[in-house]
Amino acid sequence: MFLTAQDTFYVGVNDHEIDLFEGIYKVPNGVAYNSYVIVDDKIAIMDAVDEHFGDEWIANIKEVLGDRQPDYLVIQHMEPDHSANALRFAQEYPSVKLVGNTKTFVMLGEYFGTDFADRRVVVADGEVLPLGRHDLHFIFAPMVHWPEVMVTYDSYTKTIFSADGFGKFGALDVDEPWDDEARRYYIGIVGKYGKQVEAALKKLSALEIDRICPLHGPVLEGDLSHYFNLYSTWAGYQPEIDGVMVAYASVYGHTKKAAETLVEELRAAGCNNVIIHDLARDDRSVCIADAFRYSKLAIAGITYNANLFPAVREFIENLTERNYQNRTVAFIENGTWAPVSAKLMQERFAKSNLTFARTVVRVRSALNDESRAQVKALAEELAK
Repeated sequence: MFLTAQDTFYVGVNDHEIDLFEGIYKVPNGVAYNSYVIVDDKIAIMDAVDEHFGDEWIANIKEVLGDRQPDYLVIQHMEPDHSANALRFAQEYPSVKLVGNTKTFVMLGEYFGTDFADRRVVVADGEVLPLGRHDLHFIFAPMVHWPEVMVTYDSYTKTIFSADGFGKFGALDVDEPWDDEARRYYIGIVGKYGKQVEAALKKLSALEIDRICPLHGPVLEGDLSHYFNLYSTWAGYQPEIDGVMVAYASVYGHTKKAAETLVEELRAAGCNNVIIHDLARDDRSVCIADAFRYSKLAIAGITYNANLFPAVREFIENLTERNYQNRTVAFIENGTWAPVSAKLMQERFAKSNLTFARTVVRVRSALNDESRAQVKALAEELAK
């Protein structure tokens, strides 16, 4: 347990047992489920943790409180990695009241068969819950990234409890940079809801904030502009880097060779910010996050069963599902007969706000002088 702010203690847990977060995102360094205790005239517990860590979580709370009884469990987000121990906690502390909004209690009823009608405190957007010195201001943030989400501002310590906002993959006992795992988390899980994130950021901009306490990842303190600027960039679907991500999927190596040749030509043309991903082998969430990070994307794919190769098709679906936009996209297609992959890729991006590169590279089975010249022309176009 550690002190995060005056009268405020961290009581969360680290999960190194998990392999896939939400059943899809690889988390080699685990994940943290964060919970906090504010000790004042009244005591508030800020969120619960995943069901597998109930014993550890309650032990952490008792280490802070001793024999004192908590007054409130504030539920900012009903996703089970944060709310699964709500019923157990209510049974452990029969006098505690559960704090949430109307949608919170609907979901509690769905998960647990009870909406705690005799023990609930239903709050409205902007309502304040006084604890003593600490006043908790509730700020609704619907669809960041569930409809019931709210964040809480403690005006005494100038702390924002940000729910899943500003969270990242990785347990707290692992030292790693914030940006990459926060980006992968945001783009993968919250990325579809950029407008809603912008609305939440606008509300927060009116507050004086000294620290951010998210439900995943470390407490953020000091100069918070870096984190807010990144969130603003991500929510506005703007690239972070002026450069090119080259993505490919290849069966026999010829499409891979075309992608690698494009990388070589880009660097020869003076483009230093270039990365390459194998869509069939590289971590899917990293590929998606990097596509959002760079200003330009080149996809090399084959025609497969008169359609797109599955890894390419899935990659594009993941991008469009998350409102991928404001970038330049280029295409390399390969096919021994009837190649249509470039056309199919363009069609899947048709409703996105994107600029397509003029040069389309067409490889017939393997690179030859003509297609190599097209790759060079595409590199020169993207490098401008």
